[in-house]
This record gives sequence, structure tokens and C-alpha cells, in this order.
Amino acid sequence: MTLLEQGDLSLGAGSGKHSKPESDVVTPPPVATAPDVDAPTEKPRASVKKQMPTNRGIAIGILATIALLSVWFLLYAMLLTPFSEARAQAIKYGDLRGTLALQTTPFGGDITPDSPVAMISAPELGMQDVVVVEGTASGDLMLGPGHLRNTPLPGQIGTSVLMGRPVMFGGPFGRISQAKPGDIISVTAGQGVFTYVVESVRREGSPLPQPLASGKGRLTLITSEGSGFLGNWHPDGLVYVDALLKGDAQQYPPGRPLVVPSSEWPLHGDLSALLPLALTLPLLILAIVFVVWARNRWGTWQSWVFGVPLILAALYAVSQAAVQLLPNLL
Repeated sequence: MTLLEQGDLSLGAGSGKHSKPESDVVTPPPVATAPDVDAPTEKPRASVKKQMPTNRGIAIGILATIALLSVWFLLYAMLLTPFSEARAQAIKYGDLRGTLALQTTPFGGDITPDSPVAMISAPELGMQDVVVVEGTASGDLMLGPGHLRNTPLPGQIGTSVLMGRPVMFGGPFGRISQAKPGDIISVTAGQGVFTYVVESVRREGSPLPQPLASGKGRLTLITSEGSGFLGNWHPDGLVYVDALLKGDAQQYPPGRPLVVPSSEWPLHGDLSALLPLALTLPLLILAIVFVVWARNRWGTWQSWVFGVPLILAALYAVSQAAVQLLPNLL
């Protein structure tokens, strides 16, 4: 072999040893494959999984809201209404003492509803200086016992009718079903102090009391009652306590109403409360919306500090209006 041929072989071997590096080798791009039409995608699965907890959360929120409102109503009916009635009684007691001292307590004509007209005491029946207001609608009986406006006032000739709640708002007539013949009922009104003696306790279907003699007066107390542990919350009838006035009754001036609306009859609600309810319910909704907005804007505890008083105030106003739609003798 010649030297030239050896050089060619060595040159060829060198070129193989020092060939082009792998980094400079151009690799073809991956070929995109068409998506499988039949294969399910992951996006709908994620949306379904996300939607299911949302629906469940809405249902839980609705049930929790109903439960909280139910608990609130029970607390309001059992615990808060007695405080409301006690405050109203304190105010009415001061007003009545003032009018009695000035001898301006109304005892005839068309008396403004909610005005204090008398004060009743019956220790055996759990009443001591309880103020009686004019009117027997549900809103009137939130203040205490009420006088049926188309009957004579206590102490006057004829039968004077008073109604009172047995449970809510202090339940001033909660014990009158325990009255016995001979129990004493004292009433202070604009025409003096009068003493009544219980004649009978009646239910629906019982015989009516004897007609009054000329110049005499009678006092009839009315409330509701039911059977069972929670019977007073679901009354199925009325109880009447008739008491005869000792001595002669007083005359009363003309001008008394001859009829009263159905809202002042026993076990009737007051539909006029729909307007206050319609005005206060949006306030409750706005208070809840404010708490949700404040929680996202400020934080949890800051929103509750400002929002809880607003919600409670709105709830109280809504409850005050809603309870007037219920029967007046609850």
C-alpha cells in the first residue's frame, strides 16, 4: 500500500472520529395526533364535581336559615315578649296614675285604642295592678289585657268584657281558668274602685249566667285554652270567668262604638299588620346582605360585630309585626 493510500485511510478514519456533534442534529417535531372523539374530557367532570357541593351547600343554608328562624321565634315568644309587655305595662301604669290623679281617665265616648282605661288586681288569679288598655286586637293585647270596645267599661252598668293572653307577652290571663266562685277581683277605673265576686267559670257550651238586675254590672274575663302540655300554644276553645259587681254600677256616657272589627274578636289576627311586615322584612334582608358583603370586604369577626346588632334589630321588628297576624289570645 502506498503512502498516499495510507493517508486517505487515516484521513477517513479521522473524519469518522470527529463527526458532527449530536446537538447539531435536527430532530423532527412530534406529530400531533387527532383527539379521540369518543374519549371523555376532564373539563365536564370538574364542573360536575364543583356543582354538586354548591347545590348541597344551598340546601344546607336554606335548612339552617329555617332552623335559626324557628329558634329565634321560640326565644322571642317565650323570653322576649314578657320583657316587651313588662316595659309597656310600666309605661301604661305611669300614664294611668297620672290620669287618675288628674281625674282625666277616659270612661266614655270613643276612646283611642291602646289608651290605659283601668287597673285590675286578683291575687288568686296571679294579677296585681295589671293595666287594662282599650281595644282587643292582637297589637293591643301585646301591651296587656284589653277592653272590648263595644261593651261598658268596668264599673258601669251592663257586662264589661276584658280579654288577655294566656302565654305570650307575660300571659296576664294565664291563670283565670283556675278561678273559683267567691274569688275577688278589684278594678280601678276612671269612675272609682270596684269590687267583683266570681260567679262561674264557663267553657263553650256551658250555661250562660243569669241576666243582670237593673243597675247592676258584671265583668267577664276571656282567654283561650287547649289540652296537653303545649295546649295554650294551640288553643281549641275559650274560657270565660264571670264576676258580679258588688253594689250599684255607674252610668256611662253615650258615644261608645256599637260594633268592632273582626280583628278584635277572640282568636282573630290583625291583617293590618301586613303593611308593617312588608316594611320591616326588607330591612332584615338588607341587614343580611350587608353582613355577607362586609364579610367579603372586611373579614368575619368585623362583619359580625357590626352586622349582628342590625340583624337582631330587624328580626325584632319583623317579629313584632308578624305576631300581630297570629290569633290575639295566644
